[in-house]
Amino acid sequence: MGSHYEAPIRKPLVTGNKTYHQISIDVARPIEGVANKQWWIVFGISLILFLWGIGCIIYTISTGIGTWGLNKTVGWAWDITNFVWWVGIGHAGTLISAVLLLFRQKWRMGINRSAEAMTIFSVIQAGLFPIIHMGRPWLAYWIVPIPNTFGSLWVNFNSPLLWDVFAISTYLTVSLVFWWTGLLPDFAMIRDRAVKPFQKKIYSLVSFGWSGRAKDWQRFEEVSLVLAGLATPLVLSVHTIVSFDFATSVIPGWHTTIFPPYFVAGAIFSGFAMVQTLLIVMRKVCNLEDYITVQHIELMNIVIMITGSIVGCAYITELFIAWYSGVEYEQYAFLNRATGPYWWAYWSMMTCNVFSPQFMWVKKLRTSIVFSFVISIVVNIGMWFERFVIIVTSLHRDYLPSSWTMFSPTFVDIGIFLGTIGFFFVLFLLYARTFPVIAQAEVKTILKSSGDNYKELRDNKK
Repeated sequence: MGSHYEAPIRKPLVTGNKTYHQISIDVARPIEGVANKQWWIVFGISLILFLWGIGCIIYTISTGIGTWGLNKTVGWAWDITNFVWWVGIGHAGTLISAVLLLFRQKWRMGINRSAEAMTIFSVIQAGLFPIIHMGRPWLAYWIVPIPNTFGSLWVNFNSPLLWDVFAISTYLTVSLVFWWTGLLPDFAMIRDRAVKPFQKKIYSLVSFGWSGRAKDWQRFEEVSLVLAGLATPLVLSVHTIVSFDFATSVIPGWHTTIFPPYFVAGAIFSGFAMVQTLLIVMRKVCNLEDYITVQHIELMNIVIMITGSIVGCAYITELFIAWYSGVEYEQYAFLNRATGPYWWAYWSMMTCNVFSPQFMWVKKLRTSIVFSFVISIVVNIGMWFERFVIIVTSLHRDYLPSSWTMFSPTFVDIGIFLGTIGFFFVLFLLYARTFPVIAQAEVKTILKSSGDNYKELRDNKK
């Protein structure tokens, strides 16, 4: 009778006949071993980019924002584009962890740790842009609501830019706590395996005295659920508030009510694409093919396909509403996007975001590792162009034809952006060498229901 209760078609989420002990060994291997050559090469490139970015930031702050390609008409450009892009990438982590935890999805177990780490590192990148965009970052404390005796102005609580500060700092805090809580059992595992006294000391500090008693696990489950419940509305609120930066203005092409849901869908879209990019590389470099299986990649491709289609729908809605509104400025803004001087950015965005994910309907393509990797990069390029199109093409044509202008980035703009990409990868590579990249405790909980050899054992018993 027992066999009727389980759907036999579910593929195992952990392949390769693992035992509990082998999972510990596999997860601890990248931390305990010596970094291989590929790791050093990628780390070296990232570090050079990061240092170059720091140089550009120092140059910007010491000289002034004039070093960027901004002008009187296009007062926002690459800085805000990159800011929104990075915040968007940070969305998948919380979604994979929190929302899929609440929905009891088992397939998140292999990938949630890296996705959460990615969230934190990309929010750090995003946070850099508003700070350097201030021009005088040493006066950053002015954004804090302090009494007028200290500063020269009181914060404008009506400004969506201020809501951004609150939204992103909250998001970063909750994500950090959530990530760290999940890491405790894994840190404890490495603490118990560590041979070097220094390593043992560090890991026993960061594992907060985790003992693995039933009480620890009970609290762990409770805290995880509470944090997942807090993080789920944050997934929606953070990017909604980022979209208010545009939606609450009066510039044609910006003040659109569709922005909040469409930004959220776009954020999940680009976030999943980035998780995909990182995990495909990581399963190869850290030999984690048994934990990050083709099935994981396929499921993430399905999410990319769905959110890509939602974003495509939003683009069409925007065009329709512009036509339907009868506001000639609004119509011109969208016509100019598609056919104006920045037509190449608009069509790159359309190709990358709307057409490329549609290949995922074909099972052969969505289960191909190489194809998934290419599409994941294409999607993130497309999402960058989307932000660029929204920001620059709406600004560069003004109500006064005399102030019409073009924006082109300077080497400083490009340098800062490449620097943040370098910084992101430096953080991610260091994370992969010091933190357990797979939530081994969670993977062990699903081993019996999804491991190959446990299924064989069960079938043999019958």
